[in-house]
Amino acid sequence: MAELDEDSIPFAGLDPDRVIRAVEATGCRSDARVLALNSYENRVYQVGIEDAEPVVVKFYRPGRWTDAQILEEHLFNLQLAELEIPAVPPLAAEDGTTLHNDGDFRYAIYPRHGGRAPDTEDMDALAVLGRYLARIHRVGNLEPFQVRPAFSVQEFGHDSREFLLRGDFVPVDLRPAYETLTADLLGRIERDFPPLSSFHSLRLHGDCHMGNVLWRDEIPHFVDFDDSRSGPAIQDLWMLLSGERHERTAQLSEVLDGYAQFADFDNRELVLIEPLRTLRIMHHAAWIGRRWSDPAFPRAFPFFADQRFFSEHILSLREQMAALDEPALEVF
Repeated sequence: MAELDEDSIPFAGLDPDRVIRAVEATGCRSDARVLALNSYENRVYQVGIEDAEPVVVKFYRPGRWTDAQILEEHLFNLQLAELEIPAVPPLAAEDGTTLHNDGDFRYAIYPRHGGRAPDTEDMDALAVLGRYLARIHRVGNLEPFQVRPAFSVQEFGHDSREFLLRGDFVPVDLRPAYETLTADLLGRIERDFPPLSSFHSLRLHGDCHMGNVLWRDEIPHFVDFDDSRSGPAIQDLWMLLSGERHERTAQLSEVLDGYAQFADFDNRELVLIEPLRTLRIMHHAAWIGRRWSDPAFPRAFPFFADQRFFSEHILSLREQMAALDEPALEVF
């Protein structure tokens, strides 16, 4: 594995004392209880506050987003919260600041919000998810992102492929299969499917899997807009689906039934589900590779260093080649 991220240990020096100092610099008085939460791209901690509910502090990975890009994410969150849409926005200081600095670290503080993942077998819950995502998208459609990027085949597909090949991550005996298969997949996506840019683009959550939805009191609360980008609405919907084709069809119908109560959905976007899934699979493998020098990643993804990972990765991509041949899901 020759090529690694330039920041070998991006969160070196971020110990509990520094986390507490950062929180207290915003005017909170910590009770010195610090709990590391499950996060790899950034570092996230729950910090106890004297005579108040704990807060959650997120330290952004250095070099990933500019200040302006982070503030666009915060603004989107705050716009949603102002309209009583259950996204969890950052807490603002008295002067309105939501992005703070501690040396080289940038961080934001959020209210702690509990909940569980939604039940994907509960059709009523899927309809509720659809209604709230439609409301998020209506706000997302009010104005465009100015500095945050859009989803693209180039970044998620070609750039991911080139990174893994250039960095010698793919085992030598699997390299020809990976190289040929990924070239064919990207060729298929660009040749046989409409370009993402041909669909209406709006501000999205961007990474709306069930782990980023906290279900409480029969309401979904959307968290972690860190991957927020511009793109077609289907990007925030397809990750809610799972199982066999007939199961995904039923789930999608419920999601879109709820969605239609607050926003129109262009059914032509359904053809993008499998191309977007393919791009996500490719991007995820490259993401691990790009972060491999961060000590948290070998601990969390030890299998990435094994040949079996890329054997299974190639198998998943072959399954996607077959999925691209299938007709798009239909909603009745």
